[in-house]
Amino acid sequence: MDLNEDFWDNRYQSNDIGWDLGKISPPLKAYFDQLTNKNFNILIPGGGNSYEAEYLHNNGFNNVYVVDVSKTALNNFNARVPSFPKSHLVKSDFFDLDMSFDLIIEQTFFCALDPNLRPAYAAKASELLQDKGKVTGLLFDAPLNDTHPPFGGCKAEYLEYFKPYFKINIMEQAYNSIKPRQGKELFFIIQKKKISKTVF
Repeated sequence: MDLNEDFWDNRYQSNDIGWDLGKISPPLKAYFDQLTNKNFNILIPGGGNSYEAEYLHNNGFNNVYVVDVSKTALNNFNARVPSFPKSHLVKSDFFDLDMSFDLIIEQTFFCALDPNLRPAYAAKASELLQDKGKVTGLLFDAPLNDTHPPFGGCKAEYLEYFKPYFKINIMEQAYNSIKPRQGKELFFIIQKKKISKTVF
């Protein structure tokens, strides 16, 4: 299965987006509510309808960027949140980004990637973050699907990808997931390590 721009755009055009909660995820809302620095540069990759970006924008965070390969998803977001800066809606592949952020929000993007790209995701997230920048969000803690997204996984697998690049501040079962996902989500906060230039 080629998880390319056409694949995702077709999913949004046909409203075949079963992963979409239709609202901000409760664990991320709780995390955002305790953030005090509203000047953070924040990236939401594979943002889709991005209720998280809408919530942050409505609460005074001015440097939020939503990145998606689907033009339809970005257009839908723009129509729903017209006050959100259009220049912060970026049609791009995550792996092609050349920007710098303090915080990357993970909400159903990692599980949508081909699992073979997971090590590359960890490396790219580290590259995009400023010193001591963080990735925060949710990862599925369940097997899920083998042939199509969402793809599942487990804590031990995720640690293998992230530990070379990140200090693991927290990675544990989310206590405030929505009911259908209770017991199946890990909430995590990982912080970029200083990596030696000689590491490849």
